[in-house]
Amino acid sequence: FSVNIIIHSSDGSCLPIKDCLLLVPRNYDPSLHPFEVSREYTRALNATKLERVFAKPFLASLDGHRDGVNCMAKHTKSLSTLLSGSCDGEVKIWNLTKHDCVRTLQAHEGFVRGIVVRYCGTSFFTVGDDKTIKQWKMEAPGYGEAEEPLNTILGKTVFTGLDHHQKEAVFATCGQQVDIWDEQRSSPIRSFTWGVDSFSSVRFKPRGGEIPSTELLASCASDRSNCVIMTMRSNTLCLDPMEAYHFTCANEDYNLYTYDMRNLDRPFMVHMDHVSAVLDVDYSPTGREFVSASFDKTIRIFQKDGGHSREVYHTKRMQHVICVKWSADNKYILSGSDEMNIRLWKANAAEKLGVLAPREKQAINYNQKLKEKFQHHPQIRRITHHRHLPKNIYHQTKELRIMKEARKRKERNVRKHSRPGTVPVVSEKEKHVVTVVK
Repeated sequence: FSVNIIIHSSDGSCLPIKDCLLLVPRNYDPSLHPFEVSREYTRALNATKLERVFAKPFLASLDGHRDGVNCMAKHTKSLSTLLSGSCDGEVKIWNLTKHDCVRTLQAHEGFVRGIVVRYCGTSFFTVGDDKTIKQWKMEAPGYGEAEEPLNTILGKTVFTGLDHHQKEAVFATCGQQVDIWDEQRSSPIRSFTWGVDSFSSVRFKPRGGEIPSTELLASCASDRSNCVIMTMRSNTLCLDPMEAYHFTCANEDYNLYTYDMRNLDRPFMVHMDHVSAVLDVDYSPTGREFVSASFDKTIRIFQKDGGHSREVYHTKRMQHVICVKWSADNKYILSGSDEMNIRLWKANAAEKLGVLAPREKQAINYNQKLKEKFQHHPQIRRITHHRHLPKNIYHQTKELRIMKEARKRKERNVRKHSRPGTVPVVSEKEKHVVTVVK
């Protein structure tokens, strides 16, 4: 036989035991839980340690190029498709889910300087050292068909950069000048010159942020200017996809500078940690972070409002990192380097990939909130920020810190022994800007 337990409620009805369990009250009065904070701190400390234990950012290496990878482009419609151009004029199309090259074509003679996918995803454009702009179909040619470009434009000078409009059949190139091209014409519809030797990078405004003006184009020039003349040359820049007025430029002085174009007198953030020239930068789709590639053989992830990197990626075999991209789903980072490899990394080093059970999601969110709550405690802050670096980068960082302290000490001594007001205090944000060209 079976025994059923019946509980009578205050209103006279009978409730099963499973419904009655939901009625057990819980008192959240802190005085009744005196050890709750210490328990949460221990959980936060354990969660921080486990995050560093499970931080395995490297996912795969895509090899197949016969020369250094010079440029990359994301597909505008497909998350799993990547295009890359190398220094020997070869362009490859990759399937990221299978880690496999699906198509190879000889696009140019010499370096492939730029590659970009059309906004509809049906074709892509390349520029190279052979002074040509070529448009190619995204689909591979059929059996027996030759690999021929859809359109070829012969320019007067070498092109060094390329970008396509997000909504219209218009693209921009840079070299000795910045040219705006219509896809149906063989000559530029408009050209911009700035009285400099050459431009190294050109960017259209991304689709995300809205600006009252109709169009926006940004470029970096070899005379250290992009309307802002800095102490050293900027290699490239990237516009924030969410905050339309913000952009970040990668500089030869080992730093990155984030500007608000409404106030170009000084950057609102200087991002420091690299120990060699920064060669490329790309924003995440959220606009809160960006990734940078450097000549010091490392990749660093920065918060847009943070002066130091939250993550640094490196391997023994990876050489100078030339180009870097952040995937459109905000989960992966792709880097192309001198030793002919493209590497796939996780944007969050300790993130678990694949389908998560509801309890796993709940535990991850709970641990994340605990880490945010106790992030300023010394022990947790030390574990969170500590990163193992290659020996040469560690010693270079130490040397740069000593040199910076020596310069500051010299400025203080000069100011101390000078007439008051003759040696003004110049902030770190202002000392790298020479002038702003109106």
